[in-house]
Amino acid sequence: MSPAATILVLLAVASGAWTAGAVRPHKSHDYERVFDRQEADRVESLPGQPSEVGFRQFAGYVTANESHGRALFYWFFEATHDVENKPLVLWFNGGPGCSSVGYGALEELGPFLVQKGKPEISLNPYSWNKDANLLFVESPAGVGFSYTNTTKDLSQFGDDLTAIDAHAFLLNWFKRFPQFKGHDFYIAGESYAGHYVPQLATKIVEGNKKAQKKDRIKLKGFMIGNAAIDASSDDRGLADYAWDHAVISDELYGTIKKECTFPDDGKESAKCNQAWNEFFGAIRNIDIYSLYTPACTDTLANASRSRSSSSWSSRLAKIHRGMPYNTYDPCADTHVIDYLNRGDVQAALHANVTGIPYAWSPCSDVLTVWTDSVASTLPAIKKLVEAGLRVWVFSDDTDDRVPVTSTRYALKKLGLATVKEWREWFTSDQVGGYTVVYDGLTFVTIRGAGHMVPMIKPVQASQVFAHFIEGKELPATPVATNTAD
Repeated sequence: MSPAATILVLLAVASGAWTAGAVRPHKSHDYERVFDRQEADRVESLPGQPSEVGFRQFAGYVTANESHGRALFYWFFEATHDVENKPLVLWFNGGPGCSSVGYGALEELGPFLVQKGKPEISLNPYSWNKDANLLFVESPAGVGFSYTNTTKDLSQFGDDLTAIDAHAFLLNWFKRFPQFKGHDFYIAGESYAGHYVPQLATKIVEGNKKAQKKDRIKLKGFMIGNAAIDASSDDRGLADYAWDHAVISDELYGTIKKECTFPDDGKESAKCNQAWNEFFGAIRNIDIYSLYTPACTDTLANASRSRSSSSWSSRLAKIHRGMPYNTYDPCADTHVIDYLNRGDVQAALHANVTGIPYAWSPCSDVLTVWTDSVASTLPAIKKLVEAGLRVWVFSDDTDDRVPVTSTRYALKKLGLATVKEWREWFTSDQVGGYTVVYDGLTFVTIRGAGHMVPMIKPVQASQVFAHFIEGKELPATPVATNTAD
């Protein structure tokens, strides 16, 4: 069967309107128009991409608000196999104002990784599209390639408008790809996605109550990592974790504990704010997001941008002088910035079609204000747990920006009963991290990871994701490996 015929069959089945004649091409037929629109977004190949990838990809714009001309840029990857039965997962990065295309898709969990020192992309052996169809969106407008035709919008965004636009985007995306409407749907993300994800999930749950059955989104659950979900807990844990890990002095820690009250609304005294300024000044030369990996210094960035892979390898080896992180590139952002600002790459992705008057960047410089940000998303999370959604929260143990300490403080506030006690889980014969199952929520830690867990611990991250999608507990016992291979 031809690709066109296949997609028409899928569209017909998804809409409940399958007939033998549905596969016959006819320009006036809705199915054919949908197929043509999808094909217009089809990414045939990217510059520097391996010739055979084993999955289809699509990219382009979907309207979020027609009257203001707001359109969000998306990049969608079908699963590597069993596309028709795999769930659909929407991924958000944080910020607020950072790109899920630049971070999630090209540095963490997507099927492509931009290469160090050369203008190529390689296949990610631990891509999450082995287990799901993956959708990345740059949200809100003003982030990455997403845009608005109403300039004042850029000073109006906050949590609520972002959730409204994300919901509108999703409804319109399903109109463009109706064959995925019947798939189980999950939302995932990290960092400030601790706001984005439960807020969008709430919009979907509320929208489903008002919609006809055929128009409902099959939201099954969500997963958030290193997530900002409670400002008071986040700040308290930030200080405690830093002191426990010998990042700040006793004196500075004592000042923070004396001057800061960690209120629920996040409003602190001038003396507390001054102490926090000293805190961030004290850690300026390390990577607060990943304490035990190298920071991206000017020397590393310059070496990383070398166009010779052999030159990159030799320079990095000299710089690290035997450090155990030679496979980790702290300057990955530089490769992504270079790659996504290439005209041929943007053309292949159907991006920047309106001639945005600024370069693509990982985090937006044009969102001038963030107008509203709730102090805690715990009430929303609790309601979604009570609604029966599958909820997983994961955290690394080397991030001091949203440390595991903060997440544990926050989850304690939910007051959920413990169903299965804290225990270790395994990747092969090694401890991958720890987990505890609460009534309606599973918490997982990933040992040795930083803020961007899939980037630093890709094997463990993909394992956690696969178990989340399947609704299965992580392995409680080690699996012996064959060391003879």
